[in-house]
This record gives sequence, C-alpha cells and structure tokens, in this order.
Amino acid sequence: EVQLQASGGGLVQAGGSLSVSCAFSGFTVNKYVIGWFRQAPGKEREAVSSIDINDGTIYYVDSVKGRFSISRDNAKNTVVLQMNSLRPEDTAVYYCAADICYGSIWHEIPCVKDYWGQGTLVTVSS
Repeated sequence: EVQLQASGGGLVQAGGSLSVSCAFSGFTVNKYVIGWFRQAPGKEREAVSSIDINDGTIYYVDSVKGRFSISRDNAKNTVVLQMNSLRPEDTAVYYCAADICYGSIWHEIPCVKDYWGQGTLVTVSS
C-alpha cells in the first residue's frame, strides 16, 4: 500500500522560508512522480511542483519558479519542497501527491493511479 506522509509547514513572515517534506513508501512500480499541490481557503486546488523519482525531471508552477525548490532523497524515500521568499498568497494547505503517469496530474490529466497524503498548513503573514 502506497503511503505519503507530509510534514513541515507552519507560520512564517513574508519573505521567510519554510520546507515541507513527503515521506513515501509502498510503491511497487519503478516509475513514479511525487510532488505537491496546495489549496488556499476559498480557492481551487493548485499544482505546485513535482519531481520524477527516477530521472529527476522537475515541474514548477510559474508562480513559484525561482522561489521554491524540490528535491528527492531516494535513500530516505523523501521529497522536500524548500520554499523561499514566501508571500502571503502562498498561504495554503499543501498536499503531497504521487502518480505513475509521468506527473500527468500536475497538468490536469487524470492518471489511472494517483495517491494523496494528508495536508500540512503553510501560513505566510504579511
């Protein structure tokens, strides 16, 4: 059974930094993509960033490019999203997710198998 365990987040002032981590386990296939979505109050869920566990291909939504950095540690089965220069509009619940379709869910393309962890709250004060 695939499990995604999110941790990190918290409260930070605008301009500050935070990281969120996703510990993953249970994959029985070799090819999968792990990353983050977020959902702010009253808004739709938004794809943020993803990384291919095998070849390291990375995706960022335009609004976080240059500020967020995603990385993987395959030995520890962990993906970390480092968030710098945070803005109040980054405030959201951040969800760890994974798919076996080369990251299609980050591009609003359904996948036969996708997985979701619990959310972790990131609050950026102005």
